[in-house]
Amino acid sequence: MSQEITVSKEDYLKAIIEAESEGHIVIAALLAQWLEVSAPAVTKAVKRLREDGYIEAGREGALKLTTKGREAAHRTALRHHLVERMLSEMFGMEWHQIHAEAERLEHAISPAFEAKLIERLGEEGDCPHGNKVLPETPAQIKRRGLVALSEATENTDYVVASLYERDSSLLEFLHELGIGPKVAVRVQKRNYDNTMQLKTPNGSVTLGQSAAIRVWVRPSSGSKEAHEPRRRKKR
Repeated sequence: MSQEITVSKEDYLKAIIEAESEGHIVIAALLAQWLEVSAPAVTKAVKRLREDGYIEAGREGALKLTTKGREAAHRTALRHHLVERMLSEMFGMEWHQIHAEAERLEHAISPAFEAKLIERLGEEGDCPHGNKVLPETPAQIKRRGLVALSEATENTDYVVASLYERDSSLLEFLHELGIGPKVAVRVQKRNYDNTMQLKTPNGSVTLGQSAAIRVWVRPSSGSKEAHEPRRRKKR
């Protein structure tokens, strides 16, 4: 009989691949912060995950997923992705509310229902926040032709293509500002205090650096940058 993975374990493993994608060295203290659990709880969970063959720990306490652990994390990420798309494409739920709901529902998806969702939605589409199934590093996102809003050129038209979705408060904040998936934005001015003035369909808004680095945009089809050929890197 195959060993079933518990909800708690799924959360830990998915948190590890998400933290890796952001360039973090994953240690127990980071997991405690991300999952909002106590240090003793993390220590106990990490010990169990090691015993069950899902993770390995290095000399400095850095945690790495084993092949078994990565496969389990990928399955959870896929279910999360499918639930988000289901809530958006089939039920019309607002994009800024979907992530938190999917975090709860992803654990209740049976293999049979998961297969039906894949049959209906496919595995390749983007989620409502513009993200792929697996968390991507900034370098991977840039290879898709996207640029962080914090690095966007002034007086150039862009379209929001991808949002950092782990932070529900950020999603609500962006929604209140009128910044969301497929929304047109233009950087009007960069301010001395490291904020930027943006033009949106709802008017002019101010956005700080900490939020701007978590919004990814692509040049709109009519902008100069969209028509400039990409420079090939020298080998």
